[in-house]
Amino acid sequence: MRERSLLIVNWRDTTNPEGGGSERYVEEVASGLAVRGWTVTVLCAAYPGSPREVHRRGVRYLYRGGKVSVYAHGLWQALRQRPHRVIDVQNGLPFFTRLVRPGRQRTVVLVHHVHREQWQVVYPGRPGRLGWWIESRLAPRLYRDCRYVTVSHASRDDLAGIGVEAGRVRVVHNGTDPAPDRQRPRSEAPTVLCVGRLVPHKQIEHAMDAVAAARAVLPGVRLVVVGSGWWSERLREHAERIGIADAVEFRGHVSEDDKHAAYDEAWLLALPSLKEGWGLVVGEAAAHGVPAIAYRSAGGPTESVHDGQSGVLVDNHAGFCAEVLNLLTDEVRRRTLSVGAVETADRFSWAQTVLAFERVLAGLPADEDCSGEPERSDPLAETG
Repeated sequence: MRERSLLIVNWRDTTNPEGGGSERYVEEVASGLAVRGWTVTVLCAAYPGSPREVHRRGVRYLYRGGKVSVYAHGLWQALRQRPHRVIDVQNGLPFFTRLVRPGRQRTVVLVHHVHREQWQVVYPGRPGRLGWWIESRLAPRLYRDCRYVTVSHASRDDLAGIGVEAGRVRVVHNGTDPAPDRQRPRSEAPTVLCVGRLVPHKQIEHAMDAVAAARAVLPGVRLVVVGSGWWSERLREHAERIGIADAVEFRGHVSEDDKHAAYDEAWLLALPSLKEGWGLVVGEAAAHGVPAIAYRSAGGPTESVHDGQSGVLVDNHAGFCAEVLNLLTDEVRRRTLSVGAVETADRFSWAQTVLAFERVLAGLPADEDCSGEPERSDPLAETG
């Protein structure tokens, strides 16, 4: 039996205070593949207080470098370790592992979403233009013979838009965990919840604006924000500026139990992100019967949010604010969406995600709905 060693290079992991849904996806794939006999190493950036190395759920985690230097460490690890397969997780920037792992089957590229809109939001001017050039021009050429995995058909279409041939891209959706037993009752006060990294392109300000507008009708409305990030202080300033600081609770980076407790309390999940590959929090909230509101233009939420069944998709800021108020005040409609959310929450499982990803690593077609059944013939299917 051939050795099945796997190196995953990713900018963060779930223990990082700025870790989010994409890191959870990587962790579930890594641990699932370890259970299936792969020897898995994940290299990611260190952060204050992180260990240098740890074993968790059958996976070896190496913490090296920082926000930028982690890319050099990832490249060096790929050269030094020479694993059977590499998953190069491109959160805007590649690790360039294709340079040191020859053979088109050796490297699989994982892209949650294309960052076209985010570059100028996070890095205005020349740095953003350089980042977008690397993502949209350099990376597709460097990995032009590699297989790609992404988490939604919307992201697959965006990859096609930067020159990645559709035949090399497989859609492997996020899984959703069953909701744990309820810890807390639903809040008596109308409660809107945001879960995610506190960074500009998550646009938490839009949820704040919606709560500010709703206050004229529902004085007791509140917003709970779960997550941390470098944009936190700006968000607090925005809450002060629009007069709702007393209605916003920042809980920071919390445990899984506390995150699920926040879902228990919530009436609605607000996901005003500029772009999402899928929106893992949508499925988590749905398992608790919490409907989501998101932007149609964000891409992935057009698939994770079943518009009119488990949540609502809107087209602009005004529509977002209006729908938050509508759902907070329309109990019948909100309860209908809550039932629909629970019904759709278990559509995808992490076990399906792992099986589909393993097919890609093995050079086999991965069924696009994660069912594990073979699809059309794959031009890249071969042993490597």
